[in-house]
Amino acid sequence: MRELDIIISRYSSLKSQHIPCVLATVVHVDGSSYRRPGARMLVDEYGNITGAISGGCLEGDALRKALYALDRQENKLVTYDTSDEDDAVIGAQLGCNGIIQVLFEPIDYTDQHNPCELLRNVIEKEVPVAISVVFDLDKSQKQLGTISVADIKDAVAGKPIPDDLQKALLLKSKEVINKGNSCFGVLEINGKKYYIFIQMHLPPVNLVLVGAGNDAQILAQQAELLGWNVVVTDGRPTHANKDRFVGACQVIVTKPEETLASIKIDQRTCFVLMSHNYNYDLSVLKLLLGQSEIPYIGILGPLKKYNRMLNELADEGVEVSKADLSKIHAPVGLEIGAETPAEIGLSILAEIQSVLKNKTPRPLKQKNEPIHNKEQNKFQKISI
Repeated sequence: MRELDIIISRYSSLKSQHIPCVLATVVHVDGSSYRRPGARMLVDEYGNITGAISGGCLEGDALRKALYALDRQENKLVTYDTSDEDDAVIGAQLGCNGIIQVLFEPIDYTDQHNPCELLRNVIEKEVPVAISVVFDLDKSQKQLGTISVADIKDAVAGKPIPDDLQKALLLKSKEVINKGNSCFGVLEINGKKYYIFIQMHLPPVNLVLVGAGNDAQILAQQAELLGWNVVVTDGRPTHANKDRFVGACQVIVTKPEETLASIKIDQRTCFVLMSHNYNYDLSVLKLLLGQSEIPYIGILGPLKKYNRMLNELADEGVEVSKADLSKIHAPVGLEIGAETPAEIGLSILAEIQSVLKNKTPRPLKQKNEPIHNKEQNKFQKISI
């Protein structure tokens, strides 16, 4: 389960018990930090924390700030400067060299558009969504906070705000979704400046494992730890069953030619063919060819197996397009010296992640520039 799902689950529990709580959100980072903008944690009135906004160095003070905001019942923006290694408040002396803006929002359970209810809309959507958070670097000013979520078609939900602000947020949200990157902006309306963080939120990765062997069991567990949705499909009910796959994954017993009958495909649906049955894998591969939305197809086994598949497809008159060839990864996984099923699973998941993020895997120590693109942290002027 992903962190945001866990936070909203905790919110629902607190709401049912009428226990007051505060949502803390990292809304901007200048420099380096362990967590990026969009990291969140939920704090209840007893000091229990769900989620995280740092690697642990900020949580202690953030807890106190959250309880203060809860007592005052108003949104608060707090600045943490981790570049000051002598700062006793942070104390960890991690040398992250970052200035982190954290917004604290007390939750009003009677408000159907409170931040957590808006985030509930986000996790229930199966499409990319933009989350708009409005704040003011002048801490004496009112902090509007998390005010709307929108998909590519229109606003999904939001608090009542001025029409000009709403229009600007909606247009910028659509731009964020189209570009696939979060953004920061400054919008001026009638002399009033609004600092805006629009977070790009993607639905979970859908990982379809074709094959229900012991290695698939481990891979399914690993993928669930990442918060991915997992589907396991196999023709053997002795293997494909909920006794063997005890997590939240969906298990389907089916003939290979009917594999896609119960599976919804989108741009975040990835397949790994690992049935250990050549003909079964080949039959499913035929179904996947030409499915333009699928970004990744992995095939477990040696290169010899894959070449045999391509030759047999050619003999049958099946042409594998360049687009399909580019998304097929065979043998599946990154070269990390994997031997055990768990290590192989790690190499597969890492490769899928790199493909979805359009990154070429390499050690970070070989990267001369910052890990994250700092240009994306700059505030852009937003026009109405």
